[in-house]
Amino acid sequence: MDLIIIGLLGGLITGISPCILPVLPVIFLTGGAQSARYEDEMVPAKRSRPYLVIAGLVLSFTLVTLGGSLLLGLLNLPQDIIRWVGIAVLVIIGVGLIVPRFQHILERPFQRFGQREVKNRGSGFGVGLALGAVFVPCAGPVLAAIIVAGSTGQIGIGTVLLTVSFAIGVAVPLLVFALAGRSVVERIRSFRSKERGLRIAAGVAMIALAVGLVFNVPQMLQRLLPDYTAPLQEQIADSEQVQDALDLGGLVNEENKDLDKCTNGAEELESCGTAPSIKGIQEWLNTPDGQALDLKDLRGQVVLIDFWAYSCINCQRSIPHVVAWDEAYRDAGLQVIGIHSPEYAFEKNPGNVAAGTRDFGIEYPVALDNNLSTWTNYRNRYWPAHYLVDAEGTVRHISFGEGNYAATEAMIRELLQDADPSVTLPAATDVQDDTPDAGSTTRETFLGSSKDVNYGGGGEYRQGTNAYSFPKDQPADSFALDGDWRIETQFATPEGGDGQIRLDYHAAEVRIVVAGSGEIVVRRDDGSEDTIAIDGTPRSYELVKKDAVAEGALTLDVPAGIEVYSFTFG
Repeated sequence: MDLIIIGLLGGLITGISPCILPVLPVIFLTGGAQSARYEDEMVPAKRSRPYLVIAGLVLSFTLVTLGGSLLLGLLNLPQDIIRWVGIAVLVIIGVGLIVPRFQHILERPFQRFGQREVKNRGSGFGVGLALGAVFVPCAGPVLAAIIVAGSTGQIGIGTVLLTVSFAIGVAVPLLVFALAGRSVVERIRSFRSKERGLRIAAGVAMIALAVGLVFNVPQMLQRLLPDYTAPLQEQIADSEQVQDALDLGGLVNEENKDLDKCTNGAEELESCGTAPSIKGIQEWLNTPDGQALDLKDLRGQVVLIDFWAYSCINCQRSIPHVVAWDEAYRDAGLQVIGIHSPEYAFEKNPGNVAAGTRDFGIEYPVALDNNLSTWTNYRNRYWPAHYLVDAEGTVRHISFGEGNYAATEAMIRELLQDADPSVTLPAATDVQDDTPDAGSTTRETFLGSSKDVNYGGGGEYRQGTNAYSFPKDQPADSFALDGDWRIETQFATPEGGDGQIRLDYHAAEVRIVVAGSGEIVVRRDDGSEDTIAIDGTPRSYELVKKDAVAEGALTLDVPAGIEVYSFTFG
């Protein structure tokens, strides 16, 4: 019941948010206006049409969100094919509404079933199915939990209930809008005699929505309009009851149910149940012949499990501590295991992970958790995350994010002595803690269209090849482009010649994640200039290194053939 209530509440808030605006004209005209009674009709319109349009949207959205990614993965099909099919269906239906002859062609296959004429008296369920396939609501905490559960395949009754209730919550405002549209048409006489005109308007609206989706117009609208529902979403996200209920879609099992007994970043050892198993690993690095490790076989040793990703700036600052612990305490009985859980698609490539492992000097075993199976089994949510397991196999300490290194090392030493009272431990490691204060630096900046962050203007930022120019006034903590750039899902690359990036930041350290072959020229606001040679798969390169956090600006000359993924700050 908690999940149902939370889903409905999250859906209702999303249903009144700015991101719902692009679909409103289609809902008004196809679900509302087309269900009205017109003076020039001999046959009354279907009064159930608004409900069936919304029902189709709810069903389609639920199925696509929960099972679409898994199904397409099994069929080896592109992850966005459902969206493109939905867009195509919207265009076909829209053209049919505008051109009666084309609609008659569409109706011919159904005549054998006795359906001679669709017109506006059709149920509208198909329209709803198409809308649900392309519908991308704002991602609040409820939708985020649903997406994680769907993408990892951990779909239970709780996840289904949460998804359905969320979809219904979103649908309620849409249904109210559709019914209001019908009421408006029936009350205004000039509308009641314009059934043909409203059909054409509905077709135009559907085609316009499809074209807008192709060029990411809804994303642009969300940038222009303030999200007046953000405070409500934050209240949901900050609620302990909601956080408990949304625990990765309710993925609590017998293995991980006691992990909640550990306090994040505690200063003393706790007891949090037997460590969940390491599962679903694609490949192991740094083990004899790539053999897998089983935690049960490591009883008698202290184990540190580190969740990380090689391009994650937070992990890059944390790994030197983990490497130092491995080197210092390996002979004393410590076994470090790195669980590489990718955020980017390129981080799933074993060769890329192996290169990152070598660059960081990692010699301990690394497991490639490409399907987030172990990540999910630990109910983890953070890069990096450290789980300390004693010699009996019990989780004794959990630390999320950066920092808390001194306390974690002290507990490693304590557990090693508990496991073997006669052990002689070396001196504590001395690695500088470079964890920045919260909010003291520019946030991680992504250039891919799937989650572009901190874009500073100079042209609409959308997938495909577009021309950009530096804005006259660029906001702080943002990036801007100049020249012709092709924006892909996870990176941006110059098209047909060199391009430029201007970056405004505040940080002590700035790094860039790039791939390809060529040389990037970096010009800093202090007048210094460097050239960085890029060659190979995506990796992180240092751009700025200062003693303290400060404001600054960079201009990068990027040649064609270079793929820019993100900027990270420390």
